[in-house]
Amino acid sequence: MNCHCTPLPLKKEPHSEWIALVGNPNVGKSVIFHALTNIYVDVSNFPGTTLDLYHGKLNNDLIIDSPGIYGFSSFNDEERVARDFIIQADRIINVINATNIERDLFLTQHLIDTGKPVVVVLNMIDEAKKQGIEIDSNKLSQKLGVPVVEVVAIKGTGIETLKKTIKTAKPGNATPLVLEQLKEVSEIEANQAEKLLLLEGDSTISEQLPVNVPSQLETIYTARRKHVDNLTLGIVQKNDTTSKIGTIIGRALIRPLYGIPFLILMLFLMYQVIGVFVAEGVIEITEDIIMGEYYEPFIVSLFTETLNISEEGILGSFLVGEFGLLTMTIIYVLGLILPLVFSFYLFLAIFEDSGYLPRLATLVDRLMQNIGLNGRAIIPMILGLGCVTMATLTTRLLGSKREKRIAIYLLGLAIPCSAQLAVIFALLAGVGTSYTILYFLVLLLILVIVGQILDAALKGEATSLLIDIPPMRVPRPVNVLKKTTIKTVHFLKEATPLFAIGAIIITALQTTGILEKISAFLRPLTVNWLGLPAEASTAFIMGIVRRDFGAAGLNDLSLTAVQTVVALLTITLFVPCIASVLIIFKERAKKEALIMWLSTFGVSFVVGGTLFKILSMAHNLSEPVQVLVTILFFVVLSLVIKFAIRVITVKGSVQGDEYKKSA
Repeated sequence: MNCHCTPLPLKKEPHSEWIALVGNPNVGKSVIFHALTNIYVDVSNFPGTTLDLYHGKLNNDLIIDSPGIYGFSSFNDEERVARDFIIQADRIINVINATNIERDLFLTQHLIDTGKPVVVVLNMIDEAKKQGIEIDSNKLSQKLGVPVVEVVAIKGTGIETLKKTIKTAKPGNATPLVLEQLKEVSEIEANQAEKLLLLEGDSTISEQLPVNVPSQLETIYTARRKHVDNLTLGIVQKNDTTSKIGTIIGRALIRPLYGIPFLILMLFLMYQVIGVFVAEGVIEITEDIIMGEYYEPFIVSLFTETLNISEEGILGSFLVGEFGLLTMTIIYVLGLILPLVFSFYLFLAIFEDSGYLPRLATLVDRLMQNIGLNGRAIIPMILGLGCVTMATLTTRLLGSKREKRIAIYLLGLAIPCSAQLAVIFALLAGVGTSYTILYFLVLLLILVIVGQILDAALKGEATSLLIDIPPMRVPRPVNVLKKTTIKTVHFLKEATPLFAIGAIIITALQTTGILEKISAFLRPLTVNWLGLPAEASTAFIMGIVRRDFGAAGLNDLSLTAVQTVVALLTITLFVPCIASVLIIFKERAKKEALIMWLSTFGVSFVVGGTLFKILSMAHNLSEPVQVLVTILFFVVLSLVIKFAIRVITVKGSVQGDEYKKSA
């Protein structure tokens, strides 16, 4: 029987099974996945979404990791993806957080109601005991009707037992009301999981099955919740325990009084490690010495001397020229991107394993709501300070297409990458504290202004932040390194072909002379509107290739302090580098991506020109006063836009109400 869902983008081998790994967010599912599959993990893109499907082998079977979900009734992309591969799975491993067992068992019972063979993994059993929670796993297994395995994933405890237990997974004891209702649809040609979703009113399943069955979602969910509440009686016992240091710290970090200073400290630490140590120290070794002094001369001499291919010829330009596939692409990916991506994913893995990431999202949620996003969007924003290309890919974790649009646009517009930041800081060092503050505050205000406009222009609202906050814990190095390595390798596999395409495009523009024509086209804007030297147009074009190339190009020019600030702000807001642009085209529809790309060009020159005009008019004032006047202008502009949006929104709402009344 064919399933009434999207087929998985995977090939099923003979005599093998698909095993779905399912659980709520932050239950340790990823740790168990890596423990079962080791580090040999493949990633596929699920059809019709931007969600990744992680899968790896356990013996001859395929373990498929799912996004963290609380149910699979198609309320968002994560649930739709989980629904489709739960339907197609042969067995299900359901991971439960032992410290939140009453909550997590609702999903367990939902999975059991599908009729699929299930094995339950009771993870973090050690933390539950520390919190005074005692769980009788044998009695739980009897009541659920499925095997239950106690595991401490981060220590590897119970993993071998789990591997032996997977094949003993079996269908469990379904919710009594569900069993009764399934009898009413017994004649429908579908498996039990599809019949259950049909009863729950799943739109996709309802469209594909030629029957009309009224939705019983609320009735089923209520019955399932009561069933789970009764099930835990006599199984879970809680004793009061004194608060541990991790609990105290965890609670403090979601409060602004403590959370904001800690966030500033973390950002500073990240900048020192990634923006200074990696971007300046490590990359000096990997890009300048290893790739620049050893690899590049070797590969160029191989083609020009050994193979007798001219570097100035067409073939030589594409292979080993300034933007060649074997020169710029390889040097860019291995010498620059690899150290930055690895270090950022290292921080991300530490934040994940420690439990800090969901606290950070909770802390900034109210602020992010002002620009049409929820707190989860802070993750790609922080990643963007390392590499905007990588950060654009992580917008996949956001809950709606609307939020992905806003986040991708703001990343491409107003978030400078660490390679660019390193050059920016070097240039700002020569203009003084006042102009340095001006640069960062105006950049922040532009992010807020554009975010407000996008929030008003795009239909809908920011989704609510529904996030589980796990206990704070000390990250385990093995788990952190596994996560970091897997994500880094996946990023390089996905991004390297795009860097190569970018190199081909730029080389083609250079060899045909179009690059120089574009530079000449920009000169009137850079000279008359921005007040910069004519040579600055070349720096902007180089910024399309690589953001730090553009900023570095300004370093060769003799600029005043005002020109430096104007140029840096404009080139930061200028169109993203070619790799980021190609990722945007990959993540969004072509028309939408083109609008995003071209509009950043307009925003950068409007803001840069406005900044130049204000500073020019205030040139007789002292630097601090110039800065104050400029910042006040952009603050007032932000408030005016916010007020205008509210007036338009209220007016539209009133007109809508009047139309409904008249109708």
